[in-house]
Amino acid sequence: MPAIQAINVPALLRLHGLRPEKAMGQNFLVDEGHLVRIVEFARVASTDEVLEVGAGLGSLTRHLAAAAKRVVAVELDGKLLPLLRETVRGYPNVEVVHADILQLRLADFFQSPGYLVVANIPYYLTSSLIRHLLEHDPRPQRLTLTIQREVAERACASPPEMSLLALSVQLYGSPRIAHHIPAGAFYPIPKVDSALLVVDLYAEPRLPAEKIDAIFNLAKAAFSQKRKTLANSLASLPDWTKEHAAARLDAAGIDPMRRPQTLSLEEWGRLLNL
Repeated sequence: MPAIQAINVPALLRLHGLRPEKAMGQNFLVDEGHLVRIVEFARVASTDEVLEVGAGLGSLTRHLAAAAKRVVAVELDGKLLPLLRETVRGYPNVEVVHADILQLRLADFFQSPGYLVVANIPYYLTSSLIRHLLEHDPRPQRLTLTIQREVAERACASPPEMSLLALSVQLYGSPRIAHHIPAGAFYPIPKVDSALLVVDLYAEPRLPAEKIDAIFNLAKAAFSQKRKTLANSLASLPDWTKEHAAARLDAAGIDPMRRPQTLSLEEWGRLLNL
């Protein structure tokens, strides 16, 4: 493998007449020290297959390729593909894929479960990405996601600070913040710091697969009005009334006056079972 040389991202973009797309959440991680730490915290071994989401210009891709058996580098922005392919040209174990990760059929690239996912993604994609990866076979064993620090903290929250994101992440795995990355490590420099969220995934979700859509419907209704009591917020569901919601909550052993951020995943499961 060739030695890993740092990419001058601003100069490379200018050379090709490109600029980061704000609408796509493009903030390129350019600090080599943090790139190395991501690979370390992702615990990439020489026998691992890795799915990288948002490969960009290949800064992280090359570090992953040096550590892993195989890297599937997915990038949505077609304008970056020629640069990405040139950057990883010396790494025969990298496969560059132009695709929207949420439309990608994982079985076309991974024959068995247990691969790793590494991603530098806009925060709004976090929940959708996790559901896509976990609800389609084969499943990964670990997610390592670079996201906004505040969002990573929300994903790790517990009652009484639970969030819809925390519910969606913790349904599938055990999250932790492994590393903090300051805004100055990116180009262009974002307005907020980032964090490395590592999610070790369970073999199966904590609730039966056939109930997952239903629990998200319940939780979305509740968290859309999280300042209201559960009896009031759940009354927004079709064919539900405040009295109906209160009766269901009482039957599940949950005070109807509580708010959604105070409920544990187990309590959501009890409510769903009714």
